[in-house]
Amino acid sequence: MASSAQGPVSSANTHRHGDAAGEPIGPQRVLPNWFLRLVLWLLTHVFYRVRVIGRENLPTESGALLVCNHMSFVDAVMILAAARRPIRFLIFQDIYELPMVRPWMKMLRAIPISSEQRPRDLIRSLREATEAIRGGELVCIFAEGQITRTGQMLPFRRGMERIMKGVDAPIVPVNLHGLWGSIFSFEGGRFLWKRPRRIPYPVTVSFGQPLPGDSSPFVVRQAVQELGTEAFLRDRKSAASLDHTFVRTARRYRRHFFMADSRAAKLSFGAALTRSIFLARRLAPRWHHEEMVGVLIPPSGGGALVNFAALLLGRVPVNLNYTASSEVIDSCARQCGLKTVVTSRTFLERFPNLKIPGEAIILEDLAANPGVTEKIASLFISMLPFSLLKKALRASQRSVDDLATVIFSSGSTGDPKGVMLTHYNIASNVQQVMQVFRLDSDDKLLGILPFFHSFGFTIGLLLPALTGVGVVFHANPLDATTISELVSKYRVTVLIATPTFLQAYIRRCSPEHFGSLKYVLAGAEKLADRVANAFEDTFGLRPLEGYGTTECSPVIAVNGPGFRAPGFRQVAAKRGRVGHPLPGVSVRIVDPGTGTSLNADRPGLLHVKGPNVMKGYLSKPEKTAEVLRDGWYITGDIVSMEADGFLTITDRLTRFSKIGGEMVPHIRIEDKLQELAESTEQNFVVTAVEDEKKGERLLVLHTLSEDKLKEVLDKLSASELPALWKPRPNSFFRVEALPYLGTGKLDLRAVKQRAAELAEASAVGR
Repeated sequence: MASSAQGPVSSANTHRHGDAAGEPIGPQRVLPNWFLRLVLWLLTHVFYRVRVIGRENLPTESGALLVCNHMSFVDAVMILAAARRPIRFLIFQDIYELPMVRPWMKMLRAIPISSEQRPRDLIRSLREATEAIRGGELVCIFAEGQITRTGQMLPFRRGMERIMKGVDAPIVPVNLHGLWGSIFSFEGGRFLWKRPRRIPYPVTVSFGQPLPGDSSPFVVRQAVQELGTEAFLRDRKSAASLDHTFVRTARRYRRHFFMADSRAAKLSFGAALTRSIFLARRLAPRWHHEEMVGVLIPPSGGGALVNFAALLLGRVPVNLNYTASSEVIDSCARQCGLKTVVTSRTFLERFPNLKIPGEAIILEDLAANPGVTEKIASLFISMLPFSLLKKALRASQRSVDDLATVIFSSGSTGDPKGVMLTHYNIASNVQQVMQVFRLDSDDKLLGILPFFHSFGFTIGLLLPALTGVGVVFHANPLDATTISELVSKYRVTVLIATPTFLQAYIRRCSPEHFGSLKYVLAGAEKLADRVANAFEDTFGLRPLEGYGTTECSPVIAVNGPGFRAPGFRQVAAKRGRVGHPLPGVSVRIVDPGTGTSLNADRPGLLHVKGPNVMKGYLSKPEKTAEVLRDGWYITGDIVSMEADGFLTITDRLTRFSKIGGEMVPHIRIEDKLQELAESTEQNFVVTAVEDEKKGERLLVLHTLSEDKLKEVLDKLSASELPALWKPRPNSFFRVEALPYLGTGKLDLRAVKQRAAELAEASAVGR
């Protein structure tokens, strides 16, 4: 409905209102305005449930500029219903001119504006807003200039600066939360033509602390974003647990395809719910005294059903990292107090030397010989109301604040820590991702990331279960031949992988097998341009890079699908960036030394706040206190944020070396070496060891031949890299393969250890 001072418009005619145009503003205009606001209040409270936060931040008598995000055509109506004072809106000229709208806008004394006006007319509109604020009125601008079509908050335009120039009045940030998905938004690419999710529809209008009138659009945008995070956090009271949402989704999509893998037949949602209940009934006696239960199964239909069974019983599934050593697995099991671990005979045959902590429950034996009575009972229970279903299973009731799982960090830079994620952490992250990607029951996701990985658990396992999206599992993400066949057979539309896995698909998969893909999302490590370009050249689809951490459930930011139409261009993805923060996620870039917030385009330490931020580390309160402060998670990543909200990961704080007093970034050096090698594969990894003279010394592991390395070193010596950033030629060590974790991330701890060993052996040899 409303737009900013810079929204596009086709008409150049301008209609003046209020005292700036010489029209009378007397008692005769008060009654229509008051009456209109009453009507709007009644309408919004019948069809919407409006929650107002921070109304006291609105000035009671003086003027102010309200700056709000733009989610739907009823945004202005919501703000009017939430405020207790009249508000004048800067409104898109074409909307203002509509015959059904214009009389109401005249009563509200809205200010029509368009970027297609003559400069003199545009300045006159902005000046009218300025004079209204000086005269003690409230004026509202939707600084994005357009209603979002991407679900993300768009960049703020600079019209607010012109309005507030020379004005002694505050800027009040305003956030509208909950309107995305309503019939008046563009969720799903449709306006109006969608069924209301509920009536009354819950909406939150948040008024933030007033900011100085000379605040930049970047600062105001951050304030609006943080209000959205607080509103998202308040939704926790009305949210449902993961098992409750899974049951509700399975009933809604009972006959729809849910899951399949390369070994088992496909299952519908209804069949998956019934089988989960069947397994839950058989597991209940074995798990009687356990709160946390172990699962040691690769991505598969069976592994998914065991996790669902655990959630239905009110237990906390802990998926153990089967690519780790037996000692690490045993340590994780001890931390969680695991007494039993559900595993698979097929899996044990592949890893005969793996030691299972506690009592092993073999899935094939557990599910064997189902009786007719058991099948009928499971089907009957699946049809019961949720509360009765839980009673029939004698299951513990869980709230959204209860623990849903413990996922151990990858251990790429140190010892794994148990990350405690609640039901709401995971459910909100699924909701946030779904707001960016328009997936429905016709979509199918390829589930190749292991469930012990946070991406695999939240996005690969639970996103389909909570939203009605189908999923196809496969245990080996590097088995390109089988993956090609599964994508083609089931017409998979979403592939989530690491850049390492994508490189394997570039070499071994046929382009026609990937023809059904709509989205390819890459995470867990940096997506190099060379990999993205090679994938796009091969398959005609460019991977979208995202960013997350286990502690954030895991997604923090992502590049998404943009929007193009006549008169519109909304950018949701940029090359070399990891995307916008998800809806409901706030970020701050701070100086690592002082902790002060930094402006746009300045790299600093990333802090994250949102409903997806973990509860803490299991049994490690001191470690939790180090990274969680006032709800903000300190990621340890060095990041810069552009004025339009896009994030760029510069490096990890732990992946810098201090050499001669200068901070030297490892990833920048790796990127340059890869560029010089002209290779799409990862051939280099940089680490460092202590050095008596300069503090640290760079070491490089590589996989090139001696001739190829010599070419790279010759180019490196002539490159523009600073001298301190150039590793010495005798600091390069060849290995057969770089060490990776099972998640597809480089094992940086193993890299450092191996490089140190080779450097020591080389020194002894000399």
